[in-house]
Amino acid sequence: MKTYPIETIDMEKAKELQFKLVDTIQRHFRGDEFLQSGDYGVVPGLGKPKYTKKVEEVLADFFSVESCKLVRGAGTGAIRNVMNAKLNSGDKILIHNAPIYPTSKGIMDSMGLKKVFMDFNDLSSIDEKEIRNLDFCLLQHSRQNIQDNYNLKEVIEKLKSINPNLYILIDDNYVVMKVENIGVQLGGDVSAFSLFKLLGPEGIGCIVGDKETIKAIDKDNYSGGSQVQGHEAMEALRSLVYAPIMLAIQKEVGDEVVERINRGEIIGIKSAFIANAQSRVILVEFESPIAKGVLKHANELGAAPYPIGSESKYEISSMFYRVSGTFLIANPKLEDYMIRINPMRAGADTIMRILKEAVDAELKWGE
Repeated sequence: MKTYPIETIDMEKAKELQFKLVDTIQRHFRGDEFLQSGDYGVVPGLGKPKYTKKVEEVLADFFSVESCKLVRGAGTGAIRNVMNAKLNSGDKILIHNAPIYPTSKGIMDSMGLKKVFMDFNDLSSIDEKEIRNLDFCLLQHSRQNIQDNYNLKEVIEKLKSINPNLYILIDDNYVVMKVENIGVQLGGDVSAFSLFKLLGPEGIGCIVGDKETIKAIDKDNYSGGSQVQGHEAMEALRSLVYAPIMLAIQKEVGDEVVERINRGEIIGIKSAFIANAQSRVILVEFESPIAKGVLKHANELGAAPYPIGSESKYEISSMFYRVSGTFLIANPKLEDYMIRINPMRAGADTIMRILKEAVDAELKWGE
């Protein structure tokens, strides 16, 4: 099986991202100011805590965009806020012809949006006449399907060349701090993603992009209860500093595990490969339908059996889990023959030990 993982940064690039973020922080905060935990409340003239505003300015500068907004509801909340600001019930939305991420589909269905599907893997096949009559597009930076191979920058450039007024929202969940440029830096109008997936506090989402859209989102979220408080914003920013290195280590471990499996280190495995499903993970394909049994044994051996926030601060143990829901929609048979492994903070030796023992136990049990 061939996959097309998104190109991710190496350790040196990860260091550069960390240093860039710290430099940006020190340009915006006084030394003693950054040592504070943050403030609370709807500050007159700002409509939000001062520290929240300050963190938003740091992130806007870091991603080289006009504006930034921290929101509640994590990545889904960020996407929902953009859609609410730009779309009305019954409007059309252009999306890739693949299984839609469930929470994004829920937003579309609740708004009564009319989905227009096009295959971005083959840009020569898209309907240019239809695109000229559309106003909004949602692109997912990560993969929706194992066979997806589109280059996000090329898709954005193609769509904008056909219809410069097409508003493009990039779902950048699962890729921020793993890639050199997120969607808004590649020509999209706005990027939305979860900071919980980047070691931050629960439920905090981020929107970076054009100031007019973010101004409208600010207006919709004027109430005190809608605000991300200053201490939450500061925690999210501090945590984000550590994300690039953590994710680069995770990449190195994943690459090593795939290489060792494909050298035949574990009997009973057909192959392994890297894929974005939704995070950058290891997909392990077995020679026989033992996937469910392997997952059961892996849990007993210490592997996390399900995600919390996908690479959140709580996820330390390597995760052995079923193939993603969108992939299973495309190919239900994968449930019996394949699992995904996210190294999280574990090393390659730990993952190989658990995988070997789980496979051996299941093959022995099945004899």
